This record gives sequence, structure tokens and C-alpha cells, in this order.
Amino acid sequence: MRASTRTQRSLWRWRRNPLRRPEDVLEGWVLLVAWVVIAAGGPVAGIVSSQGVTDALEQRRAERQAVTATVVGPATRSDGDSGATAGDQVFAAVHWTAPDGTRHSGRTWVDERAETGDHVVAWTDQQDRLVPRPPTRAQVEMDAVVTGAAASLAVAGATAAGYYGIHIGLDRRRRLAWEAEWRQVASHWGQAAN
Repeated sequence: MRASTRTQRSLWRWRRNPLRRPEDVLEGWVLLVAWVVIAAGGPVAGIVSSQGVTDALEQRRAERQAVTATVVGPATRSDGDSGATAGDQVFAAVHWTAPDGTRHSGRTWVDERAETGDHVVAWTDQQDRLVPRPPTRAQVEMDAVVTGAAASLAVAGATAAGYYGIHIGLDRRRRLAWEAEWRQVASHWGQAAN
């Protein structure tokens, strides 16, 4: 009984009624469109943006390869902080040999305990330039989920805000129409008694 009552209340904008105004019908259609956009557009936006992030991060993972590099210089902290804890990363000069046999050098992030002569894992791009470590599979999945959820919520929020703005505008028009009708009725009061 309660569900059918709610349905009847929500469909009142389309029923024939002498008190129904054009603004009521327009608001009903706008509300219907808003619900369709939220129900269909939100998930589609989430899936598309999630897939886009996944594709971009997977491409980044594919373009980067791990190489074994040798630390050739002292490791330095980029922020000048000397109170490092185990597992912190520091910047150090390294040398490595590319798959084609050419030798390269550069600076990359290494574990703070790395010393000159230690072998570390460095990441290079297709031009054998040092690049940051690519995201792990778990990071890719987490970024995709967060981005998809954010896109879905953004579509829902923008649609709800649009509906609310239209609702406010239509309420303003209804108030102005009611005021005009009350002025018209008030001008006839007292005339009927004569």
C-alpha cells in the first residue's frame, strides 16, 4: 500500500488536474530525465573513466622496464632532512647498461641504505631514460576504482544540482504566478457585494 501511494504521489505531475500548471509538468519531465541520467549516465561515466585510467596506467607499465643499476655516487636526500627512517628513498647517481649494450648514467631514487657499488633496480622508458617506478597492478586497480567512483558521483551530483536549479527557477515562476492571481482575485473582492 505504501509503495503504490508513493508512486501515485510522484506521478501527480502527469495526471489531469485543474490545479496543475505547465511548470509542474515541466518539472516532472526534468525530474524523470534527471533520474535516467543518474541511473544510466553515472555508471557509464564511471566505467568509461575507470577504463581510461586503467588503459593509461597499463600503457605506462608496459613502456617501463626494470634494469639493474650500480650506485656510483653518494645518496642524498632531496629535502635536506637527515632524520630518515628505514625504507626511505633517497636520490643517487647510478650507471646501467641498456638491453642494446650502451652504457647510461643518471640519478634515481634508491633505498637510503644503498652505498656506492650496490646494485639497485632502476626503471627506464623506451628511450633508456630513468623514470619513476610504474604503478603496481594493485595501484592501477585502486586508481581505476577511485576515478570511476568519482566520475559516477560527479555525474550524479551535477545532475542533481541541475535539477535543483531548475526546481528553484520553476518555484520562483509559480510564486510569481500565484501573486499575480491573488492580486487579480483581491481586485474583485468587494465588487461582488455591489
